[in-house]
Order: sequence, then C-alpha cells, then structure tokens
Amino acid sequence: MTEMYVSLKEAAELEEIKYNSLVQKIRRSPEKYQVKKADGSSDKDLKLVAVSSLSKSARNAYKEREKLRKLAEAPAGKCETILDIRQEAPWYVGTDIEWYMSTYKEHYFKGIELRNIIRKFLEYDDRGRTQYAEEFSEKYLGKNKRTLYRYIESYNVALAWADRLGKEDGCNYEFFTVLALSRKPKQTGMFPSFTPEVKQAIQNIWFDKEFALNQQTKENLYEVLEELAAIKHWEYIPSYQSVVRYINYLMTEGRMSNAHLLAKGDIKEYKNKVMVKASRNTKALQVMEVVMGDEHTFDCWVSYTMPNGKTKPIRPVLCAWVDVRSRTVMGDIICEHANMQILKQSLLKMLYQEHGGVPKYLYIDNGKDYTGFEMTGRSRKERHGNELAFEEEVRGFYKSIGILDDHRAKPYEAWNKGEVERFFETVCSQFSKKMASYTGTLTGSRTDAKIPKDIEKMHKAGQLLTMDEFYAEWDKWLHEKYEHRNHGGLKKQREEWLTPWEVYENAERYVKAAPPKSYATLLMMKAEKVLVRNIGIVRNGYEYRADELYDYNGKKVNIRYDPDDITTLYVFDQSGKQICEAVSQELLTFGKVSDNEISHMKMQDRQLKRDQERLKNARKPFDEIHEEYAGFKSTVGGIDLTIEGRVRKDKMVAFPQSKLYQKNPELREKKADEETESTYFDKNAEKALKKLRALEG
Repeated sequence: MTEMYVSLKEAAELEEIKYNSLVQKIRRSPEKYQVKKADGSSDKDLKLVAVSSLSKSARNAYKEREKLRKLAEAPAGKCETILDIRQEAPWYVGTDIEWYMSTYKEHYFKGIELRNIIRKFLEYDDRGRTQYAEEFSEKYLGKNKRTLYRYIESYNVALAWADRLGKEDGCNYEFFTVLALSRKPKQTGMFPSFTPEVKQAIQNIWFDKEFALNQQTKENLYEVLEELAAIKHWEYIPSYQSVVRYINYLMTEGRMSNAHLLAKGDIKEYKNKVMVKASRNTKALQVMEVVMGDEHTFDCWVSYTMPNGKTKPIRPVLCAWVDVRSRTVMGDIICEHANMQILKQSLLKMLYQEHGGVPKYLYIDNGKDYTGFEMTGRSRKERHGNELAFEEEVRGFYKSIGILDDHRAKPYEAWNKGEVERFFETVCSQFSKKMASYTGTLTGSRTDAKIPKDIEKMHKAGQLLTMDEFYAEWDKWLHEKYEHRNHGGLKKQREEWLTPWEVYENAERYVKAAPPKSYATLLMMKAEKVLVRNIGIVRNGYEYRADELYDYNGKKVNIRYDPDDITTLYVFDQSGKQICEAVSQELLTFGKVSDNEISHMKMQDRQLKRDQERLKNARKPFDEIHEEYAGFKSTVGGIDLTIEGRVRKDKMVAFPQSKLYQKNPELREKKADEETESTYFDKNAEKALKKLRALEG
C-alpha cells in the first residue's frame, strides 16, 4: 500500500498542535516518525512526514479530509450521489452557535464532556485496541463500544468539516466537534402522518368565520374532521391528540393566532390587541397647541341631589381636557350625565380658568356630544370643517370661541387619544380607589375587577359623599398631587421638567386671547331657526311673544335660549342683530266663561308689565344676563363667567369675527375697571425687546 505523506504544517494541523511543537517532537524521537524531503528541495525546504507516523486522531482526521476533498473535486455527473458539498452538510453546519448555547445550554456542555472523552480515547495507540475500547466505553460512557465508535465517527466528520470551511473563509469552526456530539434540535411542525389534504381541512375548519366566532373547541373540530373523512373516504386521519398538537403548532410557532382573532370578525379587538401602534413626539408640540378631550365615569358612587330635592346614588361623570405637551388637566367638570351643554361649560372653564387658555387644536372623542353640528359646524359624516362659513351656527362652537380646528379620533381606537386615556387610568388607580364607595371597574372586558358593595345601604346611612364634597376631594387631588408629581410620560419624552405644572409654566406655549365673556355666554345658549307666526313663536307647545316680532310675521328668525331656563328666547334677525326677548305665554282657553276672560285680561296686564320691564332690561350688556339665569345647577366644578374667583384674569380679549358679535354693540362694551393694559401685548413686546438687545450686542 502506498504510503501517504503530508507537510509538517498540515501534520501540525491534524495533530492540533503548533508547527514548532511538532518539529521538536520529531527531533526528540526521530525513530517514531518517517520523514523525507520533498522532491527537488534543498535541506532548508519543508520536509514531509508519513501519515502512518501520526497519532490515531490525526490519521482519522486525514481520512475525513480526503473524503471531503474527493467529494468536492469530483466532476459533475460522474456519480449520481455526489451533490453540492454544503447540501449534504450535517445539521450543525450553518447553525448559530450562540443560539444553540443559549437555547440548549445543557446539551452543549454535555457535548463538551463527550469531546474530551473521545480525545482521551484517541490518544491510545498500543495493541489490544478492541479490548481497550470495550473497557473504555463501559467506564466513561456506560455503553458498549459501538456507541463509542459512532461518537468517534461523528467527531472525525466534524473535524473534516471544520478544516474544510476554515480553509474557505479563514474562520475557526472547532465548535463543530462539540455540536456533532450534542443532541440535534428537535424539528417541529413536520407532522409526517398528516397528508396535505388533512392539514388544509383542519385549517379550513379552525379558521372558518362561524366556527371561530362561536368559539368552538378542538373537540368540535375533530368531530367535523371525522365527518369529512367519511364523506371523502379517507383511509386514515390522525388521532385527536395529534390534531390538537397541530393546532397548537399553528397558533404558536405557525404565528396564526392573530389570523384566528381576525377570523372571528372582531376587527375592533384585533386593532386593539395586536395591531402595531406608533408613538407620538409630543415634545415637539407647544403647550396648548393640542388638547385632548373625553369623558370618564368614576368607579365610585356619590349622593346626587335631584331638582325635586330628593337624593340618589350615582356614578359621577368627569368631562375634562388634557394638554398633550404638559399633561395638565383643564376644564374639569363633574356631572350626572355629560351632554353638549356640559361640554360647552367645560370648554369655557378651560378658556377662563387660572391655568388654561384657548388651544390651537382640539383632539376630540368620536361621541355625538363632541362631533355634533352645533359643536363642529358640520355633519358627523364630514371629518373636515367648512372654512368658508362665517355664522356661529355654521362655524360651530369650537371655531366660534377661537379654536383653529378640531380632529376626531376614529371609533373604538382609544390609543389615538392615549394621553387622556392614560390620565383616566391614573384617576382610577390613584383617586377612585381611595373612595369608600369604590366598586371596581365595570367595563365589559374587566368585570372581574368588580367589588360587591351595598351602595343603597351606604346611601341611606349617609356614607356617600355629596357631589360638592366629591368635587372638593377631586380638586385637591388634581391640583396638589397630580400636577406636582413626576409624570412617567414626560420622563419618557425626555422633558427638561418632569411634572405637568412645571412643563405648563416653563415650556414654549401657544398664546391666543379668549373672546369676551358676554360673547361666550351667548354661545352657551342653544341656537335654532324658527318661523314667526301671528301668535308669536311656537316651540315645544309654548308660545313666545314680543311687540317687536310683529314686523317679522311669516318670516324666519334665529333664536337662542338657555336650556336650563326656557322662559325666554333671545331673537335675532338673519344678519345677527338682536330683535327682542320673547317670553312664553300660556295658551288661550277657548270658551264663553267670564272667569276665563277676566283671567285673560289680568294675564294681558301682567304681560304688559313684564314686557316693559324686559324692554328696560334689553338694553343691558350681556355680561349681566348671567345673574338672571334661572335653573337647576346640575354640575360642579364649572366656571362662573361673571364672578371672579380662581379665574385667570386675562387683560386681553379676542374680537370674534362673527356677524352676531359685530351687529350687537352691547356685546363689545367693557366695564371701566376691566380696561387695563394687555398682557398679550406685553408678552410680544418682551420678545421684540430681547431680539433688539441681541442685535445690539
């Protein structure tokens, strides 16, 4: 048999030692190594060493290396079994060693131990190798020698692959010898007993809309699968346990859980739970540039006094606005039920309170109170305003008070107004839970948080706070704790200031003067267009009359009225100029009874006296109308537009660009004590002076 020789450098690689170490071994024991010079070389040239002179492990590595070399150098088509070298590679070729170590740490360290055992066996090179292998495998492996030989073969193959790939890219692939002796990762999702037809049938049943919508179980699916197999005459279907494993595989590793949620047809839940979201850069906004509004029902109960004086327990409703930049809460009003009028009160409180103002944009809820025609000046079906409109009824309440535009959140997408929703969660966890009447969250998805309490018994025992007492506690928590506590959202946004109040006071802000309070009061009234008849104005079964209406018989006029006091209508013509104040009169009783006639004459006298008094009062500025309003106070926390309390004292008002304001001079009248210098101009003048000083410097 022809002796094979390799260079000293290659021999050192096979022995897994350094080149100089191999040279020293040959010099110390020249009798053990068969060495010769290469043909045509000098004494200083590289010598060759016989493969038979090397150790057993080196000889095995040489054999595997030669096999791979012949496999790679074989011409195409010479042998049908010869494929691309990487196509027939073992499982560990191409495996990420970091992934395997982190996922199968125990198997990896066991592979290191086996490699050390194999290397120790390969160092033996004496006679009686078969007997030694039997004893060695029994001692170190606890198995017979065939298992040992199988490990040695895997080790040698790994060495050959490590050498081959190392020469290709120069990287170290010694870890192949560990992975070759480690357990191969289990392949999942194969299910060889499942035919493609069975797999597709299972998916068709499991992801069927009606099947998924009714939340049917895997047992029901298997029953349908058995019926389908009988119809199609399948000879074999997998067991129930195998079908369950296949479904679990589809839902987890197959990444089909989201598709199953979508199969139920619940697009709202799909968007809420699994649809990708994005974060807003709120730091780029100015304070009061964008304000979000919504309503929140407290998870606690209070004692509410009805108009007839009786009390009942209710869950109060909060209507408030959150500045997106600073997270400051403004315009907070607590009531029994929120409606459009409550919303208007909340907005006006935001405009005139101590820490508030006119926002540039509103981001509103999709509810009818926020998106009604009276508020936006457009139909709920239209998401953009009418820029050419100039009358209050067309422009809407938002634009009439100076707000540039409003943006509506999409239905059932609470994440679009995440700042206000996150605030309500804080209210629930840090305020509502401290109330003795707290009964837990009662929303549909979280009914498990409900706390059973006898609210009616607590109400009768006087243990519930009144609305005023509840608002006092709320106001204290809001202004003393929430506004001056570090806010996680501000920290995440990397704000310089970490409390809502500090950001509101120090950050750059959007400034716009609020409209006169008299004009805002008029906007608070509901507006309608009605026809003047010969008996006056008829509305809700009542007749409203005034002498000034006679000239408008058969014509349409605009009216405004306070929903809490419908005894008086404020009548305006089509140009917006006030005509009169029409007062309701009882319907005339038809009949010939004299008492009725006398009663009617007395009513006429009272009418004349009232009209004269109203004629006198009609010349009063609208600032004084507030004091004459009658009605039940259904909210707490609102702002009084005529009484100066904690109200922000702006020294500048904006002149509304509306016919209603321009046609009525009394709306533009101001008291002498209110005519002070404008802080609005002061702020702008201060900015101009800073710029001039910078130019001079």
